[in-house]
Amino acid sequence: MGRRVVVTGIGLICGVGNTTEAVWKNLLAGNSGVRKITQFDASQFACQIAAEVQNFDPLQFVDKKELKKMGRFIYLALGAADEAINSSGLKITPENADRIGVHIGSGIGGFDIIEREHSNLLKGGPRKISPFFIPAAIINLAAGHVSMRYGAKGPNEATATACTTSAHSLGDSFRIIQHGDAEAMIAGGSEAAITPMGVGGFAAMRALSTRNDEPEKASRPWDTGRDGFVIGEGAGILILEELGFARSHDAPIIAEIVGYGMSGDAYHITQPAPEHEGGLRVMNNAIRDAKIKPADIGYVNAHGTSTPIGDVLEAHAIRNCFGDHKVPISSTKSMTGHLLGGAGGLEAGITVLALRDQILPPTINLENQEPETAGMDFVPNHSRKATIDYAISNSFGFGGTNGALLFRRWSE
Repeated sequence: MGRRVVVTGIGLICGVGNTTEAVWKNLLAGNSGVRKITQFDASQFACQIAAEVQNFDPLQFVDKKELKKMGRFIYLALGAADEAINSSGLKITPENADRIGVHIGSGIGGFDIIEREHSNLLKGGPRKISPFFIPAAIINLAAGHVSMRYGAKGPNEATATACTTSAHSLGDSFRIIQHGDAEAMIAGGSEAAITPMGVGGFAAMRALSTRNDEPEKASRPWDTGRDGFVIGEGAGILILEELGFARSHDAPIIAEIVGYGMSGDAYHITQPAPEHEGGLRVMNNAIRDAKIKPADIGYVNAHGTSTPIGDVLEAHAIRNCFGDHKVPISSTKSMTGHLLGGAGGLEAGITVLALRDQILPPTINLENQEPETAGMDFVPNHSRKATIDYAISNSFGFGGTNGALLFRRWSE
């Protein structure tokens, strides 16, 4: 067995709040962050709604001069990392800097910058392209900026595995610490793809909800009225530490990460394999890694995107994994929308908070449950107190890439 790894800090930013506790409070209250798009004129788009981050001031975290060197996904990551580090009490010093790393990914990266600079090119020619274009847009610069800001000189990585990005970032960081290559990792993901090309591209696939007149009701996992996912933005960053290292600076231990699973569907660019057998394998892999039984799991934070096919197939995978054990399941994407590469970090943080407070966040907008999921408990519409020792967070991405993280309620 490798070294024990604990969660000591959480930083969450999304459409329902700009701090971890604000996010958690709104989720437990069942408040949706989905609204009409304000970042661009979406009146000509089939989908005109998204879960935008509201009233976020990047100048709290970034000097105005530095801001022009960053895509939106980068400064959202900086904001979440700042909260996570401060809440953990982690101090990076010359003595420990090379033992503290950063692993922050993004599914898409700087779409906003790519679109802006392409427009500059078309309007004014190549001389109008910013010299900061490339570093403002490429995915690994979220991790790069966080490492530079705090002086973390350990492993520095960025994963890009579509909507499984953050789960892989956290799981790989867990392995890095277990293996002894770092004592602590600042890990998770960030996404800011609410742009004309981002929304337009997913809309062209007919993947997005077009419930434009009722934004708050648009994301409705496992409901018969679901018609696609709602794109969200934000960041989810966790501080993972080796247990002894965390104790050495009296870190507030929130939960322990005890299992990580990966799998590939090898089936289709966007659709899960039949019966979501890749999702079944990834949950089984995480459970086996944690050396527990499926019946020990008290909560599943599902991928649950509100798509007609994906929701049903994930439900089949969960039913096949847990059998007669009726595990409570919820999709917080019903409130936050889908953060794409940032989803796994946000939802891992939410899963840890559920263990901390022994409360299950709801799946809102669940009015008429999909018949194929009859008998399954999706924590409909209202949060619920529960006694849970283990919880799992699922993430699935285009290309058939799957990740599952398994957390344990903290106890000595």
